[in-house]
Amino acid sequence: MAKNVTKYKLEEFDGLRRAGRLAAETLDYITPFVKPGVSTGALDDLLEAFMRQHGGVPATIGYHGYEKASCISPNHVVCHGIPSPTKILQDGDIINIDITVIIDGWYGDTSRMYYVGKPSIKARRLVETTYATMMAGIEQCLPGKTTGDIGHAMQTLAAEYNYSTVLDFCGHGIGRVFHGAPNILNYGTPGTGVKLEPGMVFTVEPMVNVGTYQTLTLSDGWTTITKDRSLSAQFEHMLGITETGYEIFTLSPKGWTYPPYR
Repeated sequence: MAKNVTKYKLEEFDGLRRAGRLAAETLDYITPFVKPGVSTGALDDLLEAFMRQHGGVPATIGYHGYEKASCISPNHVVCHGIPSPTKILQDGDIINIDITVIIDGWYGDTSRMYYVGKPSIKARRLVETTYATMMAGIEQCLPGKTTGDIGHAMQTLAAEYNYSTVLDFCGHGIGRVFHGAPNILNYGTPGTGVKLEPGMVFTVEPMVNVGTYQTLTLSDGWTTITKDRSLSAQFEHMLGITETGYEIFTLSPKGWTYPPYR
């Protein structure tokens, strides 16, 4: 196993379940508020209030100077979109909402795509394929498999639809720390990378672009967009490797997978 990869005892998964469940509940909660005319800043305020009212702390506030409780990334924003009262959702937008909550020292990290009003067929196809891309990676999360198997499965599925997976950002180890080893790349070669073992905990979070994989980070130091301004989508689950497979900690309590959420 690679250096610095933390393995948790299976009884410690209880803490991860609590944090993961609150993160998923938070994304369930925000769903009816995602509609045309609402600002991303207003959504962030609601997300923060919900997390705190349920015993959690937003992990992103104060993280390397970041000031918001979530990242909200519309359309061609790949990740780390900064919520703002001046960023108003428009009919047809697709957005990713990414949150991380801390409960009793445990981190719960997840993100989902949302439709604002009625999206285009092109946008819906991208969102649905991105969810399938994440699940293709998760299906490789078995003891004895490798991180390269995960990345290869995601890159291969996205490519079948002529999409590209982002190379500059990736999933990560998590648990008692926000970001740790191993990195879960959105691409890879089967049989390479870190071997998966019971007790490992990490996120699988592919970012999939309609155009090329290239990205550009804006002058605010956070917001990252597709270089060609093509649409981008992302889903993220946090999971732990068990003796026989994996356990996803961030499943929606309402059973919601990808939009439209009903």
